Amino acid sequence: MAAHRHDHDHDHHHDHGHDHHHGHDHGHGHGHHGHVHASPEDPRYGLAVGLNLLIVAVEAVGGFFAHSTALVADAGHNLSDVMGLVLAGGALWLSRRPARGRRTYGFGKATVLAALINALVLMLVSGGLIVEAVRRLTHPEPVHASLVMIVAGVGVVANTLTALMFVGSSGHDVNARGAFLHMAGDAAVSLGVILSAALIAVTGQTWIDPAATVLVVAVIVAGTWGLLRESVDLALDAAPIGADLGRIRAFLLDGQGVTDVHDLHVWAMSTTETALTAHLVRPADDGEDQFRASLSAALRSRFGVGHATLQIERARTDHCPEC
Repeated sequence: MAAHRHDHDHDHHHDHGHDHHHGHDHGHGHGHHGHVHASPEDPRYGLAVGLNLLIVAVEAVGGFFAHSTALVADAGHNLSDVMGLVLAGGALWLSRRPARGRRTYGFGKATVLAALINALVLMLVSGGLIVEAVRRLTHPEPVHASLVMIVAGVGVVANTLTALMFVGSSGHDVNARGAFLHMAGDAAVSLGVILSAALIAVTGQTWIDPAATVLVVAVIVAGTWGLLRESVDLALDAAPIGADLGRIRAFLLDGQGVTDVHDLHVWAMSTTETALTAHLVRPADDGEDQFRASLSAALRSRFGVGHATLQIERARTDHCPEC
């Protein structure tokens, strides 16, 4: 059997100033919120959380007194903003803590867990809203349309103010642009609730309110489903979206002297950092350290792999069966 050299190249250069995104960005918030940057150091972060908390409180209380499930659903939609920002901000703070004790990878995975918790809670809230909407369809209740319109109007104003906070930098910052578009979308949902209340006021048909609830819940679920699926995959250490395993394997096989690649594993250490381990079979040479270093650097620059562990195994040859 060929002798195995267990030479590991741990590329532990944490470049927090340059995050590698793989088609997702959970560190910003939650998936259906585009590219909302959730850094607690950004003053807009606290303002966005505060305004969204205001919307949730006002719409939840208003929905209760107005007997409007659509208004409560809109509160749930804005609650997703608060949860996404708070969970992502807290997870980002945790991910920056140094590794210690048994947590040799640190707390980077907290960003994945935050996204998973957020998605699960939103799905549960959506299920409860659908159950209540169905009950309201079979047992209609009078809806105070004027109160719904006033409260939803507060939501439109608050979301518009939040969107305006990001409009100045939205032209060159993808995170700010995503935040602006998302808050504008929230304002549009609240406008939809106002429209449904106006139709109730004109027609007297109370079934419009639970029907509008179903539409709002559909918006929440549509935006959350991708987040749930991706966060479950990342929690199970699946390769991140954007990590093309076929291309990575081909790239490693193309390395100088490499004859085989096996035990290739790619997983997410956080929502922005990717790790890789692989066994490379190649003949012995004097430039092994330089080979691993250059390959690790190439993996970082080409595939966003910030933590590469490469084990070199000696290739057996007919001329040197003991190599």
